[in-house]
Amino acid sequence: MDNDFYYNFVEPDEAIAYFVENIGTFHNLSDTPKEVVIIPDGRVDLFFSQSPTEVFHITLLGLETYPEQRLISPHTTAFIISFKPLAVEYILKTSIADLLNTGKDLPNDFWDFNSDDLQDFDACCVKAIKKLKELIPLKIDARKRKLFELIYTSKGEMSVKDLSESTGWSSRQINRYFTKQLGLSLKAYSTILRFRASLEHIAKGKLFPELNYTDQNHFIKEVKKFSGVAPKELSKNQNDRFVLLSVLKGK
Repeated sequence: MDNDFYYNFVEPDEAIAYFVENIGTFHNLSDTPKEVVIIPDGRVDLFFSQSPTEVFHITLLGLETYPEQRLISPHTTAFIISFKPLAVEYILKTSIADLLNTGKDLPNDFWDFNSDDLQDFDACCVKAIKKLKELIPLKIDARKRKLFELIYTSKGEMSVKDLSESTGWSSRQINRYFTKQLGLSLKAYSTILRFRASLEHIAKGKLFPELNYTDQNHFIKEVKKFSGVAPKELSKNQNDRFVLLSVLKGK
């Protein structure tokens, strides 16, 4: 790991695991910008961040469908809550269809967080978990809960038809829900999750398809589509620019 770039991600409390994949922090300790590549991972991120040149701000990022290079300003500190899609409706209570490959700023007092919270990661986690537990609704549509459970456990490999039959929810209704809430189809989302699952293998140096890819060429094509590079180059992860891969290698 780059000594000037520190990160830490933890798994959520079981009570919020249906809605949150992980909670984390990162710091660019350097006097220069840190180059990173954001790659699609199927998560919706809520960022609380600040730096000497940027005041404390809160940003909601939608889903990504392609890789994007970004620069993290010197001495930036950030706290991140990475949500599963079910949280969009039930925790954030909004649609992110218009945030595909982009994001939006939220009010600086959102959930009563402020710049002081960023100074203590553990305390920030406690505050976030408490708030999330307060927001969990008493009732959740059983079809939606089952749908996302199957999508995640199958790592995106279940067909739309099988998911429809398993949940008792028509394919048309599911796709309408995905498009309205997330801005893309179920099939497109599942493809992203399959790519995400393949990163776990690439992080271990396995550069051949372990999932339901047609062949090696299909696998390479999809990795290039979502990361911008071939599996071999992605595995090298020069300068730790693919942060998600660095996190997976550290597990």
